[in-house]
Amino acid sequence: MKEYKYKINGNPYNVTVKDIEENIAHVEVNGTPYKVEMEKAPKVIIKPVVRQSTTPAAQTVQVAKPAAPSTGKSGVKSPLPGVILEVKVKVGDAVKRGQTIIILEAMKMENNINADKDGTVTAINVNKGDSVLEGTDLVVIE
Repeated sequence: MKEYKYKINGNPYNVTVKDIEENIAHVEVNGTPYKVEMEKAPKVIIKPVVRQSTTPAAQTVQVAKPAAPSTGKSGVKSPLPGVILEVKVKVGDAVKRGQTIIILEAMKMENNINADKDGTVTAINVNKGDSVLEGTDLVVIE
């Protein structure tokens, strides 16, 4: 319920919007109830968030999709959707279990993505700035 106070041509009006069902709004103006018919039912508009880069070159945003499961190799997966802020390893690097290999921004927080086992990085499937979905293989460790 929302309440508004208007003054039209010097006359005060207290308007209360009680509820909206499809395209009918139940309102009360100075204590008198009205049913107001709208042309169309209100829509919820979802606006995408656009990130501006501080570098002069235009960047393209690539969304990495979950890869097919690999055999004999361990893919470190993204625990939630987000944007890759930093890749801290290179192909061929030896990593220890628990070592931070990627920093992922999700829900305005930086999340450390750690190696799930000791091994060697055999593939890096993402780059800095990539948007990833939950479950995406980020790095493959053998």
